[in-house]
Amino acid sequence: MSSGSRHLFRIIALQSLYEKDFRDDLELDEIVKRNIKKLIPKVKDTSFLDKLLSGINQYQEKINQTITKYAPEWPLDQIPVTDRVLLWIAIYELLYDEDIPPKVAINEAVELGKAYGGENSSKFINGVLGSVFKDKKPVKNVQEEKQ
Repeated sequence: MSSGSRHLFRIIALQSLYEKDFRDDLELDEIVKRNIKKLIPKVKDTSFLDKLLSGINQYQEKINQTITKYAPEWPLDQIPVTDRVLLWIAIYELLYDEDIPPKVAINEAVELGKAYGGENSSKFINGVLGSVFKDKKPVKNVQEEKQ
């Protein structure tokens, strides 16, 4: 899968999780399907997106705890939704997906923050993710702790 496809899937994840934050009446799956149909209708292999969203869902509580730890002056509900969703994506990739190089996860989140976030989003995201990366345990150690 090309990095361009992964970039588009991250955009779909961002848009879908963002919308879900405001639309409790909709299921995430139906939001994702609509966004795929609208943005990349010819793509058949959505395994990267499926893995990303499933992983975020699986580790949601731990990801939120990580955000709280590395951005203590920002309660989760006060972080702009776009920034919070981008942190969810990047922290999942940093801590739980060994297929994504850490610098790619950070760079993607920062670039998407510049494109979709507020004026200071990219700086905030970069600061949080830089701290997480500096302190992170290798994925294998995290998986061993779960067992």
